[in-house]
Amino acid sequence: MRFRYRLALLLCLYLCWRPLAAAQDLAPRAYVITPLHANAVTLTWSFYKGGFDFNGAVPITGATGTYNVPVLSYYHALSFFGRSANVTVVLPYGVGTFTGDVLGQNRSVYRSGLLDLTVRFSANLKGGPAMLPQQFVKWKQKTIIGASLKIVAPTGQYDPTKIVNWGINRWAFKPEVGYSRRWRHWLLDGYGGVWFYTTNPTYYSIPTPEPQTQDPIGSFEGHLSYDFKARAWASLDGNFWWGGVTALNGIRNLATKQTGSRIGGTVSLPITKHQSIKVAYSDGTYIRFGGNYQNVQVAWQYSWIGSPK
Repeated sequence: MRFRYRLALLLCLYLCWRPLAAAQDLAPRAYVITPLHANAVTLTWSFYKGGFDFNGAVPITGATGTYNVPVLSYYHALSFFGRSANVTVVLPYGVGTFTGDVLGQNRSVYRSGLLDLTVRFSANLKGGPAMLPQQFVKWKQKTIIGASLKIVAPTGQYDPTKIVNWGINRWAFKPEVGYSRRWRHWLLDGYGGVWFYTTNPTYYSIPTPEPQTQDPIGSFEGHLSYDFKARAWASLDGNFWWGGVTALNGIRNLATKQTGSRIGGTVSLPITKHQSIKVAYSDGTYIRFGGNYQNVQVAWQYSWIGSPK
């Protein structure tokens, strides 16, 4: 019986902590456009620490996780049927420890490895045609409406004989619509999207791995930011998500339905003509099922237009 509870602990940790439960993302200015042939390389360090709400699914107390996720990403702006568009490729790596008390005994697990590769394509639908740099400097944003598709590929570390993995061993897709409106120094952003998941054919189970499925997760995200000067801004960030009931071998577990929200803030400051630093903090405000963690992010970005200078 204790062995089964230990398995339940590790299973819930895997379901709850992983940062690729990306409905929880906070990304201000995701639909603000850039000139043609703009590029950016970003190195981000993310630190996560917090507890887990199992919604009564298993008798576990004191469950916590502490982990670091360094991320390398590349951004490129292009023209898509005459509209401003961009592609972003993200490759994260995770290192973390997760613990909890089961029947008075403390259990822990440590993992280090690659997370799944993420690719995002975004195109402007209204308010921003594709522009060369000399045109872009004369352009003034008013209302922007855009759409994007984010794809998570199952490239991360995964072993079906282990319950806790950095990879999710399945594809994930998120179509999204975004809105951005500027009033002089103020910028208001809002996005709405849905995560869809394919089946994980070899999810951990005893005596042999079994297929796991997950319902779609709807998400809404909002940001209000202020420009202090060119490339220097701060924002208030918040989101809300719901859904995601999981099923193992066709048997649904309604206790895994997610309903939650986060709130935070972001500050971005230029260092040189090509470099900038961004710092962000967020925390859970309401979590029905999943990780209720604090997150600190520090990112360094190098950007250029055309060939690197």
